[in-house]
Amino acid sequence: MPFSEKNTNVNIFDVNKLHNAEKNHNFASANIIILIMNDYHLQKHVSDTEAKKYHTEVGYFQINHEGEKICGDVFLSKRIPEENRVLCVLSDGMGHGVRANVLATLTATISLNFSIEHKDANALAGIIMKALPVCSERKISYATYTIIDISIECNTVSILEYDNPQTLILRGNRIYQPEWTHVKYKGDIKDKRVMNLKKCSFIPQIEDRIVFCSDGITQSGLGEGLTMGWGRNDFIQFVRKIVETTPAISATDLAERIVKRAASNDLFTPKDDLTCGVVYFRQPRKAILCTGPPFNPEKDNEFASILKVFDGKKIISGATTTEIIARELGRTVTNEERTDPALPPSSKMKDIDIVTEGVLTLSKVIHLLNHINLNSNMQFGRGPADQICKLLLDTDEIYILVGTKINENHHDPALPVEIEIRKHLIQRLTKVLTEKFMKVVSIEYM
Repeated sequence: MPFSEKNTNVNIFDVNKLHNAEKNHNFASANIIILIMNDYHLQKHVSDTEAKKYHTEVGYFQINHEGEKICGDVFLSKRIPEENRVLCVLSDGMGHGVRANVLATLTATISLNFSIEHKDANALAGIIMKALPVCSERKISYATYTIIDISIECNTVSILEYDNPQTLILRGNRIYQPEWTHVKYKGDIKDKRVMNLKKCSFIPQIEDRIVFCSDGITQSGLGEGLTMGWGRNDFIQFVRKIVETTPAISATDLAERIVKRAASNDLFTPKDDLTCGVVYFRQPRKAILCTGPPFNPEKDNEFASILKVFDGKKIISGATTTEIIARELGRTVTNEERTDPALPPSSKMKDIDIVTEGVLTLSKVIHLLNHINLNSNMQFGRGPADQICKLLLDTDEIYILVGTKINENHHDPALPVEIEIRKHLIQRLTKVLTEKFMKVVSIEYM
């Protein structure tokens, strides 16, 4: 693999040292750097093979209580690249509406932030108990939570629950039962409240799924023809049947089908907030985005070769970049009809999935990604920016190869800053992909 990694979610390898060594005819330094690079890539390949055997796809879906504009359940997730961890939290606030949302937001935020710091179950329970305001009517402060802590580096999953339906773990379409431990947390002398916690840990495998939800899911249908509500057993059978019939279903799609079935149990007038989160362990999907010509024209062939041998989806963004790759690989480029009046038309090249213009198209890609609602069906048009968005969102690991030669066509003070500097565009694209969509992005500058 031609990309360097792996201290953060975004990985940058600076080739300037090697260029400077070559320029100054310091062949000893250049040879040392090359040896270090080769050894580094070898170690990286071994460590990646051992440590990262799967991708953790996270998705959720929710529907508000009937008549409410805001959901009383809160779902949060975060990728922690420096520790190679993924955290997910689902909290259900007491009641529904604004008050429930405040309780759930506070609980979920505390749970996420202190889980990042590796707080144990008792410490976390104590912090949440002290932080939640006490209801003036019921004299209790109440919000449930489920915390999923996935360490990809250590290949372990830890789950901590308080009063949510027990998390379902599927290995393929079969139920996997880890050993659950019960922990009772009591408040201080003045505080008589008690939290009965459950926790477990296990080693995940490819095709495992973790399904967790608020009690609105398992209690759906209560009073609407289901005497005891949907119930855990019927809920489990429903999930297993979906996974059996559509084994490659995404985390978000599975969560959506579960929530919509629960809503149908309530005759589409939910009596509680309905939220489901899913974590899916699977083989990673990869893509490469090449944009901009290399700083040194002598690197054109290497630049094109990296794209050629890449195992995954391939995107070229930029007219000059397209010309270089077509020339180096001996391929022809044909233009397609314009599908977006605001952008130049895309092109076709053998074995390349998408070929587009550069800075204008990437600017629109960033705009579209920033304005996507994560809890709604994402509909894309036929334009080149829309197609890039769709491909990137269907990918887990995105490698960006950036040429650093200044394109004179865009070096114009009259143009907006955001489309003048390619590096700035890539930084913005990386930010939205990693922070909003939890993608793993690696960058190499040439």
